[in-house]
Amino acid sequence: MIGLGTLINGASVVAGGIVGLFAGKLFKKQQQESLCKVCGVSVLFIAIAGTMEGMLKIKDGALSSGKTMLIVICLALGTIIGELIGIEKGFERFGEWLKVKSGNSGDKGFVNAFVSASLTVCIGAMAIVGAIQDALLGDFSTLALKSVLDFIIIVTMTSSLGKGCIFSAIPILLFEGSVTLLARLISPIMTAAALSNLSLIGSILIFCVGVNLVWGKKLNVANMLPSLILAVAAAFIPWDFLN
Repeated sequence: MIGLGTLINGASVVAGGIVGLFAGKLFKKQQQESLCKVCGVSVLFIAIAGTMEGMLKIKDGALSSGKTMLIVICLALGTIIGELIGIEKGFERFGEWLKVKSGNSGDKGFVNAFVSASLTVCIGAMAIVGAIQDALLGDFSTLALKSVLDFIIIVTMTSSLGKGCIFSAIPILLFEGSVTLLARLISPIMTAAALSNLSLIGSILIFCVGVNLVWGKKLNVANMLPSLILAVAAAFIPWDFLN
């Protein structure tokens, strides 16, 4: 069944949110805040590992780094585009609409929880690769693995941030579902170089989400999302200084 992986991923987020919601009731407010920061630190290190994997390589027996200019250009231009479009405000407006429609008008942390969780579980190469494999090959193993990881992440985030995290299943279903439907068009574009760039920039954006979890909202991460598109496009530009 095409799209099964997307459904499994969405269900895992909802299940993780429900578990986290009940688990969160066992902790006092101070304990929930500590859990939120610990979750943020975990996200930071996951993101650092992904970033270093994309930047570091062994050349002539020595460890060297690369793709510095790719990072700077993609993040700078991508953020400018995102700020002009106002993606962050769009996310927040959608979150506010969900808060009202779901009967959570009194939950002050709902929108922050929704946006933070959505950005954490939606950004990354696994979502795109998994959706393409599911559509073209009927293989949902990548999305099944992602579902397990997302379940654990959402349990922790919901315990500390609240029920808004559960609704991050909606962006997952929309995003992965769209990739699945457009798989035949997207597949030729997602070369090894494009996926490498996407994973690198995606890891940096996830790092930014971790910063917001640990120190409070400092960065408008949603406005950085166009950087992902630029990262993929950069794979087709034959400029050595981007590698």
